[in-house]
This record gives sequence, structure tokens and C-alpha cells, in this order.
Amino acid sequence: MKHKLELIYFKMRALAEAPRLLFHYTNIEYDDLMSWDYYGKEWSEVKSQVPFKQLPMIVVDDKYEICQSIAILNYIENVAGLKLKDPIEEAKASSILQSAQELFLPLNPAVNFAVGDDFKKRRDDMKPFLMSRFEDLEKILKSNEMKFFIDDTPRACDFAAFHHLDISKKLDNSLISKFPRLEEFLNDINSIDTVKNYLSQRPDLIDVSIEPKLVIDGKAHSTGTTKT
Repeated sequence: MKHKLELIYFKMRALAEAPRLLFHYTNIEYDDLMSWDYYGKEWSEVKSQVPFKQLPMIVVDDKYEICQSIAILNYIENVAGLKLKDPIEEAKASSILQSAQELFLPLNPAVNFAVGDDFKKRRDDMKPFLMSRFEDLEKILKSNEMKFFIDDTPRACDFAAFHHLDISKKLDNSLISKFPRLEEFLNDINSIDTVKNYLSQRPDLIDVSIEPKLVIDGKAHSTGTTKT
């Protein structure tokens, strides 16, 4: 049964990007909507009405609201038949997914909002944490001898890791170069046809550290949670 799916978020990649990547990888159709277009009001006016007062959220068949990025990714995996049957392997995938999503907290404020000296301080302060987490992810990939974190099929944990590794290049492109297995992993995700097509067409993120913007339909828009 085909469902109507709407992904609601803001002018950012952030926590909605892994779901977008997974949607495109699995060829599941969805509508990608800004919160103000979906609600007809600014986020500040409707925030109190949204479960957990957070986005992203997916709306299924104009009826069911699913919030929290990990829950959204789990839903997409279930619909696509990507859930692992072995409970140990599923737990491993879940641990990697959560570890990847934890990178949101330091990365998002720096990449989407910080400018000037504030950007430089945030970047420098988070480098030890990023390097430690990247080292952990590198070790996992090296140990399992598979293309992706669990096996040769990309899953939610892989797309969450891919997004945060990819966005870290906006801070310092040299960070990933210290981890050859992570670089190989990024290339493997990039080489998936449906993902490659999405990446080539998604809004470009520009002017990070100066005035972060997304280029949508040829026009640059400041990143953030407001329409203007």
C-alpha cells in the first residue's frame, strides 16, 4: 500500500538530511516541505502544537505524525524492508545510528548559524570530539570488512553517518582525510545512483562561517527556522 508522506522541516539539512537520503535511496516518494508552507504560519506560532515541539516530522496520509529523526529513519527502514532480522545486528545498527546523530549537537550550530570568531571557536572546540568519534567509526568499518557499517546494504545508520561526515567538511575539509576508511565509505555512498542524483540536485549550502545560506531554486536563503 502506497502512503502519502510529507517531511516537514526548515531551511537546513541537519536532522532531516538522513531521512531525505534514505527516502531517495529506497525510491520512496515524499514531499519535502518547509514548516511555514505546511502550517501556513511561522514556526514560532505553531511550535507548541507539534509533538515534542520539534522538527523534523513526517506526516503519513494526512493523519499520523511521526517526530524525532531516529523514529523517522526507523519508519522508513520498516517501510522499505531494510530492518535487520538478527537482534544483535539490529542493536549494532542502532548504536551506530545514535552515535552518528549525536554529531548534530556540535555541528548544527556551527555550520548553520555561527559566523566569524564564533564559528572559529566552535570549530576548534569541537575538533577533539569529532576526531574521537570519527576514529570510532573508522574502527568499526575496518573491523567488519563490509562496504557499509553492518553489511553491503546501506541503512539508516549509514546515511546518518554519511550526512554528518559530509557536513563536517564545511568546518575543515582536512578532518576526514585522516581517516581513509571513512573517505572510502563516503565515496561508496556517493556512488549509489539514486543518492548521487539527489546530491546533485539538493540545495547547495554556501557561505558557511560568513552567512550560511541554502540555494533553493537558484536563490540564496539564510539558513534557519523562519521563512525570511
